[in-house]
Amino acid sequence: MNPTLKNILAVILGLIVGMVVNGGLIMISGSIIPPPEGADMTTTEGLKAIMPELEPKHFLMPFLAHALGTLVGALIAVKIGATNHLRLAFIIAGVFLAGGIYMVATMPSPFWFSAVDLIGAYIPMGWLGWWISRTKS
Repeated sequence: MNPTLKNILAVILGLIVGMVVNGGLIMISGSIIPPPEGADMTTTEGLKAIMPELEPKHFLMPFLAHALGTLVGALIAVKIGATNHLRLAFIIAGVFLAGGIYMVATMPSPFWFSAVDLIGAYIPMGWLGWWISRTKS
């Protein structure tokens, strides 16, 4: 298969699998760390209303979803890609970072969480995915 085509398919598959991991963790997060009683975490209005009552533990699962989605996506892209493996991992990380920036801009969250999420969940996880996946010569 053409290396360029293989790399494009690797990135697409990495993004899809990473999004499934991210979304899956977000979906189960409420059963692992329950939100405060009566919280509506499904709408922006509900999040704005409940935000003052959320504790740091309530931000653990969103961070893990973002970090692990990026990590798994990068791992997949690097393992399937033909060439430029670090670049593939950073493409995955960059797309997820763009999504994270969008979420910070549109969804309410404390500054500390936004900073930790944007700094720690995307580019470092893309690099880690590449580092874990590299083959020994």
